[in-house]
Amino acid sequence: MKLCPLFHVQSIYKSSPFDLLILFLADTYSMQNGVITFSRNAFFPLTNVCRNDCGYCIFKTAVHDSCVMAPAQVEKTLEVSAAMGCTEALFTFGEKPEEEPGFSPFVRRLGYNTILDYCYAMCERAIDVGLLPHTNAGILTYDELSWLKEVNASMGLMLETTAEIPAHARSPGKKPEVRIAMMEDAGKLQIPFTTGLLIGIGEGESDREDSLRVIADLHRRFGHIQEVIIQNFCPKEGTAMAGVTPPVTDEIAQVIQMAREILPDDIAVQIPPNLADAAELIPFGVNDLGGVSPVTIDYVNPEHAWPQIQELQDLVGENALKERLCIYSQYVEKGWYPKKLQPLITHLTQEINTRTNVTG
Repeated sequence: MKLCPLFHVQSIYKSSPFDLLILFLADTYSMQNGVITFSRNAFFPLTNVCRNDCGYCIFKTAVHDSCVMAPAQVEKTLEVSAAMGCTEALFTFGEKPEEEPGFSPFVRRLGYNTILDYCYAMCERAIDVGLLPHTNAGILTYDELSWLKEVNASMGLMLETTAEIPAHARSPGKKPEVRIAMMEDAGKLQIPFTTGLLIGIGEGESDREDSLRVIADLHRRFGHIQEVIIQNFCPKEGTAMAGVTPPVTDEIAQVIQMAREILPDDIAVQIPPNLADAAELIPFGVNDLGGVSPVTIDYVNPEHAWPQIQELQDLVGENALKERLCIYSQYVEKGWYPKKLQPLITHLTQEINTRTNVTG
């Protein structure tokens, strides 16, 4: 598996006082072995057309003949994913693609007025097949969130950073105040929510702290943030940031530690195991590995393959590895989900428990 250039913590004999502190904290976490969770998912990029133009992104494409994922392809992948034991259908797409000239006719050709209409229909299909939808659609209005909530177990939006950075200069949807406002709306609607930071895109240490404090404040007010992803920037050829050096393991570890200090204890801290050195970073306070797919690639970072499900146990070391749904158990207990999803949530919970009992 190809990873971003990451480096191990220095030898204790050559370490600065700060490095010694990091090593001490890692040892402390290692002595408190716990549970590391993950979701078995399938990834559906319904379109790569996007109004934003971020300096680090290769996900976005121009409008073209096959710029919308065909319903037959979605349905086939859903069926294969269900057969492979997946429990989550992750639906994502470029933000507000209708703002890109020429896009709308491709959605209407499929029988839908907007990409959100199409997403809603595919969420319904996922439920029929036996997967819980989790949608990350970029910026949505309060009414759009409320409507999509009807067919989603959880939803998400990466905050990325509260800093104004050059990489977001041509991305209206990446304005911090716009993203924070949507996360606030999700809280008002009691939507179990995923957010996170993108590390190394031009923000500073104080910006990272500010971003985490904003997320913590939102959760204290609404209680809806179930996980925060600490995602490291990986440079991509052909982008404006192709030559930017990505963050090393020590730097990511510092952010994880900061997250643990700032975020409420009931928020999971997640890292993507295909982008970072999970085995090295877990001791600093990571307790979730996010969605890992046995079927689909990571379409946002296609050059980084997912670890196989059976490889995850090696990554977590002496910690216990536990599969979860895309909606965390505390939100199931609160009833923060559409009532029509209750039979499927119960069924998939039993399926996970059966798998755990057989393999554990």
